[in-house]
Amino acid sequence: MLKKKEMNWDPPVKTDPDQTAEDDPAKESSADANRPLEKMSPPELLEKIKQLSEESKKNYDLYLRSQAEMENVRKRNKRDREEWLKYANESLIKEILPIMDNLERAIAHCQNDVSLTALREGVELTLKNLQSALIKSGVEEVKSCGEDFDPCYHEAIAELADEKAGPGTVLQEFQKGYLLNKRLLRPAKVVVCKAAQTQPNQTANPEGVCEKSIES
Repeated sequence: MLKKKEMNWDPPVKTDPDQTAEDDPAKESSADANRPLEKMSPPELLEKIKQLSEESKKNYDLYLRSQAEMENVRKRNKRDREEWLKYANESLIKEILPIMDNLERAIAHCQNDVSLTALREGVELTLKNLQSALIKSGVEEVKSCGEDFDPCYHEAIAELADEKAGPGTVLQEFQKGYLLNKRLLRPAKVVVCKAAQTQPNQTANPEGVCEKSIES
């Protein structure tokens, strides 16, 4: 008969979770780092102080860098704003330069020709070019004549009586007002129609005789 072979079998060794955690160096180091300072030994306290000092130095360096970056941003924004303000009217000036050229041509033309008609046509053309340039930049005139007086856009310099116009109506315009992108640049100086003054009723005595009380 065949003999049965004897097999040596070792049962698995049970591990204790608590013992494994204690034997793990990483967990042990983390546990040591989270221990209260009162339970640390002097060497551990020195190591903790060194670690915190290095972290503090890194944080301070990051703070200085962020402050320097913020200062650079402020300086750059200030420089860009100054540059923008310096050349903000560049497009408007470019529109006005051809108008100056037309004025110079009109003056030169008047020196050779005394015709007032040619001078008037040149000035009218220059005025139209100037008005067109201002309109492109958002400038528009304030409506005045025939409109109701508006203190937000009109400045009354005189009052006149006019039976055809109602009280508060603008009759004349001495100086035009202008808006820039719907914001008032200057008010229009106008003459306003005033309300008709009613004469107080007077008791007339047709005979011109003074009435006196008769003493009884």
